[in-house]
Amino acid sequence: MPPLLPSRVPRAKKPPPAPHRHRRILLALLLVLLLGMIILAITTNGKRSGEPIPRSDPSTLKRNHFVGTSAPSQAAVDFTNGTDVIWQIPESPKAVLFVAHGCGCRAANFWDRSAACPHCVGLPEDRLIVLGALDRKFAVLTISSSGRCWSTEKDTGIVKWVIEWWIKKHKLRELPLVALGASSGGYFTSALAKEIRFSSVALMIAEGVFGSMGVPVGYPPTLFVHMPKDQHRMRLIERNMRALQKRGVHVKEVRCTDFPLTPTLLSDRIPGLDQAFSVKLFELFQEKGFIDERGYLRNDGRATPWKQVLREREPSLDKFEWIDHIQEELNLAFGYHEMTSLQIDDILHWFESHMGSSSVS
Repeated sequence: MPPLLPSRVPRAKKPPPAPHRHRRILLALLLVLLLGMIILAITTNGKRSGEPIPRSDPSTLKRNHFVGTSAPSQAAVDFTNGTDVIWQIPESPKAVLFVAHGCGCRAANFWDRSAACPHCVGLPEDRLIVLGALDRKFAVLTISSSGRCWSTEKDTGIVKWVIEWWIKKHKLRELPLVALGASSGGYFTSALAKEIRFSSVALMIAEGVFGSMGVPVGYPPTLFVHMPKDQHRMRLIERNMRALQKRGVHVKEVRCTDFPLTPTLLSDRIPGLDQAFSVKLFELFQEKGFIDERGYLRNDGRATPWKQVLREREPSLDKFEWIDHIQEELNLAFGYHEMTSLQIDDILHWFESHMGSSSVS
């Protein structure tokens, strides 16, 4: 709105010559451009190569639309080349994601039980990783290791064959291929990337095997998702990030921290778990001093004797189907070493930002 005219109108000034007006317009455009660059720099702060991506707020991520619901599963199951293979392909997939489990786990952990997969387990974090990837149009392929943990000697050839066979069978050769591995699966994925050309990889709670194999030429962009409470592993990850950067590999990290238990956390995150039981277990943790006054676990879930205490109260616990599901959430809440879906958006964004070519025969 133009300013009000004063009571005494001054003599109108001559308009500035055209060149001056052009310079003023140009200056205004430059200022707008500079302001945009400043805003962009602020919003992307911390996301430069090698720097941590700001960790997501667990309380917000726990409210995603998959948590606490049993999504209909259309997973397909096969047994080929001596191992379990479970997958699902969404309509119009844009990429293929291979996921490698940790020690003591298997492909069935990632999928909800269904008629097609009656032995599937659907552990809370594992299933949310798969559901998040499917929602973003990633075809998801999971394979079981030959032993309790992954072996580069035994499993590399098996998994490479299965991935190549599966991609050829489903006519997905033109899609980018990415990989996510957790713990033992993270070490295995870091080695597998030497044999298969992934567009990018994400290593969760694992520093990789770069100390023994070095950094191969053409190694894919690598995201490290880890829990800094494990300081030894964090130092190894920092060392390997520097080694990868020296070889020109694009790297970033996502740091995952602990969070407090709440009375309904377990029932919120585990589909089918009774809320009354979740509240009862929380109160038991308070009574036994397993959590502090803010709800944070005093020890890792594995080191907390909650199952023993619960068996004293509930003798039928041995038949309780949610033990492993609860254990995973307790480990995650302590934030030392566990698979996590809380940062799945960061992981999928990493993959989507590196949709280059992959190489499968």
